[in-house]
Amino acid sequence: MDWSDEGIVLSCRALGEANAIVELLTRAHGRHLGLVRGGRSRRVRPLLQPGNVVAVTWRARLSEHLGSFTIELSEARAALILDDERALSAVTSLATLAKLLPERDPHRQLYATALQILRAFDDELLWPALLVHWEMMLLQDLGFGIDLSECAATGTDIDLAFVSPRSGRAVSRVAGEPYVGKLLKLPRFLVDEDAGIDAGDIAAGFALTGHFLTRDVLEPHGLAMPQARERLIGLLARTPRAA
Repeated sequence: MDWSDEGIVLSCRALGEANAIVELLTRAHGRHLGLVRGGRSRRVRPLLQPGNVVAVTWRARLSEHLGSFTIELSEARAALILDDERALSAVTSLATLAKLLPERDPHRQLYATALQILRAFDDELLWPALLVHWEMMLLQDLGFGIDLSECAATGTDIDLAFVSPRSGRAVSRVAGEPYVGKLLKLPRFLVDEDAGIDAGDIAAGFALTGHFLTRDVLEPHGLAMPQARERLIGLLARTPRAA
């Protein structure tokens, strides 16, 4: 059996002296692994760098087998990422968190947003916000979505400013003001696509998703937050920008 798809390289590890096991986040087939014969060669190895977008064909005798990939480069993003410490940290964090997804389970919106991030690294105001959105979608797809539809206390959808760290539900500014020290800040760009973005909003966004990723996904499985993510947050804090 076989299929063809588009994918983003997440990781590559050696198998023997010549071959490699490559992990992709694909558009229609989810997180998928496959063998690339000759993957350690000088010609093929540059194609298999994390962040590259590839056209891939997978073949196997049975669906449950590892199978093999035939890969062609579509977008050489890795070379650009390696020259930007923040972009490299972002891709490493995304690739690590993507491993939380079940194998071969399609997540088309997650894939589409990951592709947007890779294509937006020349827009320093956009891609960190997209990465926060991606982490929000990851929580949703893993079954731990944050509910930003209305205030948990009043039912209004106006001026939502906080999130309850317990329930993961939004809280309006008026209802949350007496408990501001106990609530997580809700960045405006998560509920209003026309809202401006600044360094404080990005930091609040990562704090929000980080809380629920740690509590609901990572800690129950004895896992820790990727070091690359913590490094990224530090790098972004050193170079504040606003729009």
